[in-house]
Amino acid sequence: MNQTTATIDAPVVDAATKSAKTMEKIAYENNKLHKRLCRQVGQAIGDFNMIEEGDKVMVCLSGGKDSYALLDILMTLRERAPINFEIVAVNLDQKQPNFPADILPAYLSKLGIPFHIENQDTYSIVKRVIEEGKTTCSLCSRLRRGILYRVADELGATKIALGHHRDDILETFFLNMFFGAKIKGMPAKLQSDDGKHMVIRPLAYVKEEDTERYAAVKNFPIIPCDLCGSQENLQRKQIKGLMREWEKKFPGRVESIFSALSTVVPSHLMDRDLFKFSELKIDGQAKAEGDIAFDDEPCAPPPVFNAINITPLN
Repeated sequence: MNQTTATIDAPVVDAATKSAKTMEKIAYENNKLHKRLCRQVGQAIGDFNMIEEGDKVMVCLSGGKDSYALLDILMTLRERAPINFEIVAVNLDQKQPNFPADILPAYLSKLGIPFHIENQDTYSIVKRVIEEGKTTCSLCSRLRRGILYRVADELGATKIALGHHRDDILETFFLNMFFGAKIKGMPAKLQSDDGKHMVIRPLAYVKEEDTERYAAVKNFPIIPCDLCGSQENLQRKQIKGLMREWEKKFPGRVESIFSALSTVVPSHLMDRDLFKFSELKIDGQAKAEGDIAFDDEPCAPPPVFNAINITPLN
């Protein structure tokens, strides 16, 4: 009787043990993800001096995974930071059809942080002005930017935090290069054109795949966009697909390109405003990144010589 019972119960015990171990592993990985995001956001804030003592940071919350992650991580860091700063969440309700206007107020009220919902019917303007099938992003962004700047003034915000991550920054870089003929990206910190606002991107070092996973872990109430998010053939989505293909075929390439954005050599580009080529003179001083940089192809394997023992020229 006891032997029979043990035989029946054993698989149940094993399954329960495996389930407990699985849950422990998931919890461990989720905690590691949270720590990584906090570290990367904290590093970006420190590297670019994004947030200072007494700042009032306006976190622009769209209802997407990235802005939810940004708000969540900033709230964590605020509790640990050696400086004092405020957070106010702001959502621009653009009056898109079927937009669930109750979700964000309920979520933010539960968090217990100050928030403001700005109601502006930019959706109708964009749909009226932009021809059907054309990209709406440019006009939508301009309208949204102007409204958010005004709201920042009204709320007394000293910093405007946006949820753009590492992949957004790289995609913008390639979009400008491929389609705008410019070496221009999306900076981690930017003064607005009118000189009155400071825009920061604390997720600058964070991969999109991490915000996707974090959103799933935290079960954020995601609200889809019926404007930009509904256009499948955008150039940005083509660039995103290209980057994902690169990362699949050549692991580390995307990371290397992102690092290159922080390691610019103006003398080896062709912008006459960035580097004064017209004033370049011989000074007799060796330069670490002079023409020797072109002796070998970057990342090329070492030369192979035959059995005659040919010595390469220096």
